[in-house]
Amino acid sequence: MKKMRLFILCVLICAPLLGCAQQSDTTLKRELMINNPTILMKTTEGEIKIELFADQAPLTTSNFLDYVKNGHYNGTIFHRVIDGFMVQGGGFTPMMKEKPTKAPIKNEADNNVQNKRGTIAMARTSDVHSASAQFYINVADNDFLNFKNTTPMGYGYCVFGQVISGMDVVDKIKKVPTTAKGGHQDVPSKPIEILSVEVVK
Repeated sequence: MKKMRLFILCVLICAPLLGCAQQSDTTLKRELMINNPTILMKTTEGEIKIELFADQAPLTTSNFLDYVKNGHYNGTIFHRVIDGFMVQGGGFTPMMKEKPTKAPIKNEADNNVQNKRGTIAMARTSDVHSASAQFYINVADNDFLNFKNTTPMGYGYCVFGQVISGMDVVDKIKKVPTTAKGGHQDVPSKPIEILSVEVVK
């Protein structure tokens, strides 16, 4: 009987401690999300608000914010639009002139964040670590773009944020007619311009 009482007492003591540990962990995760920066992208089709995953892709987020703060994206276009796949921008003017960039950054695609609909990721060439300024927003779940291994074919593309409002604007962009222009395919027939990008949180 005494053993049973002792067991019950231990359970009553430990249960609140366990609850505190779980609450602390949940609070930490919530704080990480709250502390993530948010940017507002104004386009000719409407506004898109994006949370950046500074906690999960710190290098990529910092690089992107540098371009935002120096005005790189203002006046660029979504130059590659494929319905059912993604919309890509941040690298060309409406005249399809490529903008100069800083040095490329390390690919953080191994951060376990998936290329799901509504996420933003860095575009790159076949060189794994070649991303600089261009980005894309997934308009579908593109699991084949996720990190699988460290080989050139398996490295994937780094997701560093998600659309938190304005996905209807992204869906509008994905539906526009496209053509070939300036040596590129899938270019919107009428330029979809990024008017400005600013940090709002």
